[in-house]
Amino acid sequence: MTKADIVNEIAKTTGIEKAAVLATIENFMEIVKESLAQGENVYLRGFGSFIIKTRCEKTARNISKNTTIVIPEHKIPAFKPARVFMDEVKAQQ
Repeated sequence: MTKADIVNEIAKTTGIEKAAVLATIENFMEIVKESLAQGENVYLRGFGSFIIKTRCEKTARNISKNTTIVIPEHKIPAFKPARVFMDEVKAQQ
């Protein structure tokens, strides 16, 4: 399902114009991105959490040059689904 599909589905079920739904979804995504960039996690009860994970420093190999490089510790965004969400997805299988 794409963002356009989500906009169409919400517009159809709520009766709100597609432009307003699209603006709301874009705003939501921007707020989540800004919050994560500032180090704040975003918690949506019953859906899940957008969190910041820290990856440890590690040694990697460049196979073509046969050298080792060190990848420094860094942070990545992640999504952790709520238990209710996971249970619902598992029940559908």
